[in-house]
Amino acid sequence: MKLSTYNFLTSMAIKGVKVGFPLKLTISKKEVVESEFNPTFVERILPKLDWSAVYGAAQVAELTDDIPAVQPENIGENELLMQKLHHLLFEIDVLEGQLECPETGRVFPITDGIPNMLLNEDEV
Repeated sequence: MKLSTYNFLTSMAIKGVKVGFPLKLTISKKEVVESEFNPTFVERILPKLDWSAVYGAAQVAELTDDIPAVQPENIGENELLMQKLHHLLFEIDVLEGQLECPETGRVFPITDGIPNMLLNEDEV
């Protein structure tokens, strides 16, 4: 699972959950898969991202030296930061781990890079 995907996942479908975001991420196994840097794509996805979740992912991936806690203004003009964001969001691949609902504590496993977000019948 790419960390860009993590930024869009929520557990709001669970009965009684009001927000369900951001999910608590735990990484057991990850790999870096290099990809071509596309600054235009990174800049266009930025408005869709929740920065606190981006920074939370950076903390779990141990990249807080690269990603600031608060989103800087004019981020598109900082090519080095854009490259570091690209690395975090599109090159870190979570192979094993888990996502946890912040409201219920429900755990969703990540196996072979795929988060299992399926709910039990009694959770819907």
